[in-house]
Amino acid sequence: MKQKTKVIIALAALWAILGTATVSAKKKPETQKLADKEQALQTITIEATKAHIGFLASDELNGRKAGTRDSKIAAQYIKSMLRQWGIAPLGDNYEHPFEAYSMEWQKRKPYYVEPDSVAKLKQMTHRKLSMVNILGMIPGKKSDEYVIVGAHFDHIGCDPDLEEDKIYNGADDNASGVSAVLQIAKAFASSKSVPERNVIFAFWDGEELGLLGSKHFTQSCPFIHQVKGYLNFDMIGRNNKPENPQHVVYFYTASHPAFGEWLKEDIQRYGLQLDPVYKPWDNPVGGSDNGSFAKKGVPIIWYHTDGHPDYHQPGDEAHKINYEKATDITRASFLNVWNLANVESY
Repeated sequence: MKQKTKVIIALAALWAILGTATVSAKKKPETQKLADKEQALQTITIEATKAHIGFLASDELNGRKAGTRDSKIAAQYIKSMLRQWGIAPLGDNYEHPFEAYSMEWQKRKPYYVEPDSVAKLKQMTHRKLSMVNILGMIPGKKSDEYVIVGAHFDHIGCDPDLEEDKIYNGADDNASGVSAVLQIAKAFASSKSVPERNVIFAFWDGEELGLLGSKHFTQSCPFIHQVKGYLNFDMIGRNNKPENPQHVVYFYTASHPAFGEWLKEDIQRYGLQLDPVYKPWDNPVGGSDNGSFAKKGVPIIWYHTDGHPDYHQPGDEAHKINYEKATDITRASFLNVWNLANVESY
């Protein structure tokens, strides 16, 4: 064999080795990222679901009415969890205070956070309500792209004139959703993988008064057009259909069919006990805080298990929650948010 031929063969062999090493190097991070995702998924437990809902929906919090001491206690609980898991605040503080305005109480008009409406109300006899959103963030590799997962933590308080149970505990509405965001936050915090995009964990105040917290955020957020997706929870813990305890409605922006495919694939892959009704929506502006984001053109995903007889009633209590379903919805949602944060395009 000529010397030149030997050199060519040697170079070819070396190239094959280097090429294989390059492929392996590419595969290894993806394999590790999958392992990190599945390890983080294991941190989501039914015990944690019970603990979060049990505290937030307890009688001691008197229904978490926006602007009250009870709502502030709920906010402090959320902050303590984020701090415990090492999740940094968005900005200088977890608390993002805002104010809403309304006409004087006899006219029973809604509250507003829109600047034009506020300016008009300030010129007359008006009411002012101080509230606070709680916002934490895990930084991603792309500092100019964001995804958000959120739920409102307020409910409608209590009524001392009711003859029997006076507290609207709001276990399903929406302690169940807050529990999901908290567990997803913990799962991301436990992962060794840095997400591609910044992940914000949002807890909205004033939803029951007209989506006030999420409205304030979306109209004042300087990077709202850099938000690539928003996932919302509102009532994920009850059985609208007793004959089908795995029922859940999965709303998502219709122009992003990948959102529907993600859930189908993850239910099969991870054996999640969910029976979703898939509802793609051209412009998902109604129902809950998802509407505030949809109106700004942000693609959304929204989990909801439909209404039930205890909706906005004192009977919405923790012992009636379907904890297995709420926990599997939380797992499915973590996988959604992982994709929102890491998939290159959708």
